[in-house]
Amino acid sequence: MNGQLVTILLGVAGAALLCFGADGLVRGGAALARIARVPSLVIGLTVVAFGTSAPELVVSIDAALRGAGDIAIGNVVGSNICNIALILGVSALVRHLPVNRTLFKLDLPAMTVSTVLLTLWCLFNGGIGRFGGALFCLLLAGYLARRFHTARHDPEEAAALTAEANEAPPMRWYSAAGLTALGIVMLVLGAKLFVDGAVAAARLLHVSEAVIGLTVVALGTSLPELATSVAAALRNECDIAIGNVVGSNLFNVLCILGVAPLVSPIPARQVNLCDFGVMCLTAALLWVMMLTGKSISRREGGVLLTIYVLYVAKLAAFPGWGAWRGGI
Repeated sequence: MNGQLVTILLGVAGAALLCFGADGLVRGGAALARIARVPSLVIGLTVVAFGTSAPELVVSIDAALRGAGDIAIGNVVGSNICNIALILGVSALVRHLPVNRTLFKLDLPAMTVSTVLLTLWCLFNGGIGRFGGALFCLLLAGYLARRFHTARHDPEEAAALTAEANEAPPMRWYSAAGLTALGIVMLVLGAKLFVDGAVAAARLLHVSEAVIGLTVVALGTSLPELATSVAAALRNECDIAIGNVVGSNLFNVLCILGVAPLVSPIPARQVNLCDFGVMCLTAALLWVMMLTGKSISRREGGVLLTIYVLYVAKLAAFPGWGAWRGGI
């Protein structure tokens, strides 16, 4: 009983840290964008995305060191599904989200390619070794270099930058940097408190590591993205809300599954083809929604949220459906 009470209290404390951390990260990130004369979309795709992906990085490296590869890969696959289906779904219900057209030039294609690459790599190799990790890290470095170059030289992004520059920075650079850093720390700590308790509870119920990674850990480590994107939508920082999700999915694959295998190769024995398929499906749906209306409407947000609920229900009812033993 005492242990259950501690778990509940840790969850409440973690939720509070997530809320405060998300608000600080959005406010600090938006201020940094205006001070550094970088479009807020780029801040959402990089600084905010990396900050909110930090819990996934910590959890996946820890899982790799403990030889729990299915938690590491399941965490990323489940988080990417959660980011699009749950987080963008909820954010769109909060506020109609207009889509910045520059996403179609580099960021959305890069996210889609990384999603397909991860699926094929695990399908053919049964996991990710050190060579695969090094390749993913190189691809991430190339994306970041191209992203910042585009931000400075693309005419559309220059126009967006000029418009944002007319807005006075709400704080000095050191205050914005400090608030951003504090927000990231609070998000990481809050997510860890939640995940520790949730994973322990799931294991008491004898749930497999793959299902834990795809649901409990994925949702727990995606709470920073959820809190940040909803906070951004409420503050009408739609570029940060969408950029955070697209950037986080990129970082999850290329950074987390790039760094973690360098620490220790990670196999994928229990994460099944259905899970990878749902991850690819949500990425394809995001393309369709963004292309058709140049925005994500509340109705489309409801569709995404429904997909996530059905996916979790499927995992709960048929955790082994579509299973495959990685490697061909």
